[in-house]
Amino acid sequence: MISRVFRVRMWAPVGVLTSLAYCLHQRRVALAEQRGSDDQNSVDRSLLELKMVQVVFRHGARSPLKALPREEQVEWKPQLLEVPPQTRFDYTVTNLAGGPKPHSPFDSQYHETTLKGGMFAGQLTKVGMQQMFALGERLRKNYVEDIPFLSPTFNPLEVFIRSTNIHRNLESTRCLLAGLFQCQKEGPVIIHTDEASSEVLYPNYQNCRSLRERTRGRRQAAALQPGISEDLKKVKEGMGIASSDGVDFLILLDNMAAEQVHSLPSCPTLKRFAWMIEQRAVDTALYILQREDRESLQMAVGQFLHILESNLLKVVDPATPPGKTRKLYLYAAHDVTLMPLLMALGIFDHKWPPFAVDLTMELYQHRESKEWFVQLYYRGEEQVPKGCPDRLCPLDKFLNTMSTYTLSPEKYHTLCCEAQVMGLGNGE
Repeated sequence: MISRVFRVRMWAPVGVLTSLAYCLHQRRVALAEQRGSDDQNSVDRSLLELKMVQVVFRHGARSPLKALPREEQVEWKPQLLEVPPQTRFDYTVTNLAGGPKPHSPFDSQYHETTLKGGMFAGQLTKVGMQQMFALGERLRKNYVEDIPFLSPTFNPLEVFIRSTNIHRNLESTRCLLAGLFQCQKEGPVIIHTDEASSEVLYPNYQNCRSLRERTRGRRQAAALQPGISEDLKKVKEGMGIASSDGVDFLILLDNMAAEQVHSLPSCPTLKRFAWMIEQRAVDTALYILQREDRESLQMAVGQFLHILESNLLKVVDPATPPGKTRKLYLYAAHDVTLMPLLMALGIFDHKWPPFAVDLTMELYQHRESKEWFVQLYYRGEEQVPKGCPDRLCPLDKFLNTMSTYTLSPEKYHTLCCEAQVMGLGNGE
């Protein structure tokens, strides 16, 4: 997903500003922890009842999307695709209306790229399947064993599942469900998908003209920024890659992360500069979808935030008919989804979202006061969203943070069509 979506996507200020933002985030977390003993005690957590959980996760480990232009290529052999028996779990894929599965142009494009060893680009591997099964087991521990919130077997009345229409995400979802419900189910497992042209689970540059115009050329421009340019030259020279080969830090990180997680022999230069490659990939991404550009973030994840917000409000609304909500909402997404989501919520840690990472949102109601609260986790760790006094955030404050970037479908369409009127196609 990195190279395909980032071909026209790009994100906030490089270097000092991004580092400053990360420091501010860390400072806010530290301050919240310092005063946590007083503020957290104001809410008796034993009186909180869990009402809903939403999980947004990245797919498991996969093969790279584009091989590096080097004579010595890493071999991606089909043996890496072996399916662990415990991850097998039958499912059906439909469109959002319950009709036939849409065509997947991304999968068609990935199958046009055969890596050395025989695998296609972007294929979920055995390692990735095991990662997702482990995530499912963690969710089972949290919401079946520690708290009897979900049924121990899959129940379609309790769980709603949506994924981007890309095979590695569908298969990652299968493995997560197998771990969560131990391959037990009481009804059909339906994974809902959308057409690529109208997908909202990643920044959709194909569907949003204004976002495409705003970010045009920023990926190339990022590689020329001071610091990034010098570091990129250093890494490429160490790997014997020509300066004209079009390799940037996003491609380098994609290959490095895939090779590392599969314990494959990697180029010594990639190993030596691993930390720098990740940081410069993040800087590149932030330069593309610039943090201070509120409308770009809105167009990137505003509709998805609207979905997450609507799920919260339906549960809170006493007028919502029974059966119109679920206990658990699962969304199979990508690194390019999670980065702007984390930025919008004010919890981005300046690290690239790894394979199988999850962002989990819990909704609680106080049994006596009937107040509502949200608890946010990233990578299994409690977070303090922007605008929230502590980790346990009053729902109104959390919704206020989301509202800065949330877009209804109508507003999204209006904003995405403004490029023609405003003449935004300057590539800046």
